[in-house]
Amino acid sequence: MAYDEFIADRIRQSFKDKHVDYFEKKMFAGLCFMVDDKMCCGIHYDKKKETDLLMARIGEDASEEAMKREGCHPMDFTGRPMKGYVFITPDGFDTDEDLDHWVQLCVNFNPLAKASKKKKKKPK
Repeated sequence: MAYDEFIADRIRQSFKDKHVDYFEKKMFAGLCFMVDDKMCCGIHYDKKKETDLLMARIGEDASEEAMKREGCHPMDFTGRPMKGYVFITPDGFDTDEDLDHWVQLCVNFNPLAKASKKKKKKPK
């Protein structure tokens, strides 16, 4: 199953309201929102839980405090949590106010985030 397009629209609106330039990239069995060529946040469909999760790149400093909020969990794809990233279950971003909170944390961290290294194209 693909990610929920309604959630994607809500995230797009949040970026628009904040006047943040972004582009979208399909990845992680979902959709990623990129700001300044860096992963900012996204939607991931969790097959085991059969639900969409908000993926938020908020940095290690904000992660500890964020874990106290409803629905927030370490982001874990491989059995090892990714530092500085969290997943939020739908009950944690149900209201626009809650979603805006998470998107704002991502936007705040973005200038501090490191961009991924570009892969070199192999010669043909």
